[in-house]
Amino acid sequence: HTRPINEALAANSTLAQLLQRLKEAEARMDTVREVLPPSLRAHVRTGVLDEAGWNLLVPNGAVAAKLRQCLPAIEQAMVVRGWKPTSVRVKVQSDRA
Repeated sequence: HTRPINEALAANSTLAQLLQRLKEAEARMDTVREVLPPSLRAHVRTGVLDEAGWNLLVPNGAVAAKLRQCLPAIEQAMVVRGWKPTSVRVKVQSDRA
């Protein structure tokens, strides 16, 4: 008998916490997209959300530099939306393997 993936994830506390963090990171990303310049939105992806903070992933240094300029607006939007303040880190992650 197979179980639906959501049921299986919910049954395991570690996986359930991971799923919750993924959902929260995506919800936070929705807030970020609202404050980013349109030309930057397609280049920023959500990364790991943990106790130490949240990573935003970008493809190169130029995008990272521009995103870092937006961090005060991002952090303010998070507070306005009711998110617990957390450190936002910008990480360059190229698609090359």
